[in-house]
Parts: sequence; C-alpha cells; structure tokens
Amino acid sequence: MPVNEKISKETGASAAAIEHHYGTGNEYFELWLDKTMTYSCAMWDQHDAQQTLDSAQLRKIDYHIEQAHALDADSVLDIGCGWGSVLDRLHTRHNIRSSVGLTLSESQAGWISQSFDHPGMQIRLESWQDHGAPDASYDAIISIGAFEHFARLGLSADQKVGIYRDFFTRCHAWLKPRRWLSLQTVAYGNSLQKDFDQFIAKEIFPETDTPRLWEIFAGSDRLFEVVRLRNDRDDYRRTLRTWFSNLKARRDQAVAAKGEEEIQKFEQYLRLMAYMFEVGGLDLHRIAFRKIDSPK
Repeated sequence: MPVNEKISKETGASAAAIEHHYGTGNEYFELWLDKTMTYSCAMWDQHDAQQTLDSAQLRKIDYHIEQAHALDADSVLDIGCGWGSVLDRLHTRHNIRSSVGLTLSESQAGWISQSFDHPGMQIRLESWQDHGAPDASYDAIISIGAFEHFARLGLSADQKVGIYRDFFTRCHAWLKPRRWLSLQTVAYGNSLQKDFDQFIAKEIFPETDTPRLWEIFAGSDRLFEVVRLRNDRDDYRRTLRTWFSNLKARRDQAVAAKGEEEIQKFEQYLRLMAYMFEVGGLDLHRIAFRKIDSPK
C-alpha cells in the first residue's frame, strides 16, 4: 500500500526520510548488525560480560513479546518492523497464527520478503497513520525503535503530544479488550530540543525528533495504563559500542561498499550517540502498556 506522504510530512519522518537512513543498503547493515538484523537497542545481561550481541538482541525481542502478552496471541501488529526479527521470532519460536509488520522502508520490506516465508505473516509498506482497521482486533502490539520517528524537529510539545495521542488512540482501537502494547523508544534525558545535534538531524535521521517521557504519558493518558517502565540507556551505550566495533572490524568491506565518506559519517554517528546515552543526554525507555477498556 502507498504511504500517505502528506500526513507523514506534517507530523513525523516521511518515507523518503526513513529510506535516507535505512535504505543505505541491506548488505551494508549486514556487515555490522547481529544475525537477526535487529537495528535497535539490545537487552544485555549485566551479569554476563561475555554475552554476544546476537543473544542480547534475542533477549530484547523475547522481552517485548512477553511484555505484550503475545505468547498466547493469535494476531500481533509490529509497528516499525525493521528487517522482521520480531515477526520471525513470533512465528518460529511462539507459533502465532498471524502477524502484520509495518515499515516505511522499501529496502527492509524487500529484504523481509526474500528472507522469510511464514504463513500468516504480512509486511505492509505503510505508516501507522495509514493502517486501517484490521478485519479482527489484534491480541498484541509491539513497537521497537519507531516511536522516535513519529514527530519531527520544530514541533511544539503540544503538537507532539497530539501526534502521540493519535498513535495511542489508534492502538487502543486496534487492540482487543485488556490487551497489551509493548513500546521501546529513545527519549530526551538530561537535554533539551536545542541540544539535538545538527549532524544527526541533517545527515542521519532527518525529520526526526525524540519524545520526552511526559509527552508519551500525556499521549497515552486514560487510554492505556503504564504497568512497567524501564530506562535502559546503558544498554544502548553498549549496543552502539558493539556496532562500532563490528563496523571497525569490517571497515575495508564497508568502505568498498559505501565509500570512505559514508563510513566516516556512520562512525561519527555511532560515537556521538553512545556518548549521549553514557552521559544521560538520551534515555532508552521500555514501556508495557495495558489497554483501558472504558476510558473516561
């Protein structure tokens, strides 16, 4: 299905802005991501210094599946499905009947179609704003690393909360009674919107602004109750450092594929983001929401 560019441009990152980053090349990302091609913060076991990125990413995926109460689900919606690691895990490990993954990246959608062939798994090239009412309500919704793209720089707090309110209203309508939404997002920590690095805004994630925690809660107020909240910013510092090490180890291949300038840009991005999480300028929130069936 086509992406509604008008809506995307008025609120968050457009399909073109998403593809600016994620369309860098599937083969390029394969050089330094883990085997599942998961491009979001892993969940590390702080008591296991030898843990691999592969196992930390699977640990994160299983955490969100559990928090969304998707272990017994018939149908699951994954908003911002990336390269399909959550969807694949749902079908191979948990044997769910049907799933829908939303992405704005043609590169990711094509990669998923070539990599997986699970009965009942659908990939849709559309935004959450364009996702229509499903034939039947979902048992669970998972969204990892997409929420930070829903609003763009320059919007007021009220405008951002309005966008987030729209998102949670739609999720509320899509979910069956008393069902769950598991969300993972980067958020501002001890920093302000004016601190958002212009290199990141221009070269890495155009048309993107991260939320503040209170903005998320304002958007979900009286639609979902917050049952569990984690701030795992050190997990993202470690994930970014691991990605940087992986990229460094295969730098010659990366330069051959993308060129020296592009690799220097990604190295700068990974170092800068790791520093922001280390000092608390950015947070990494994992939030379990339970639907309020009759909001006041």
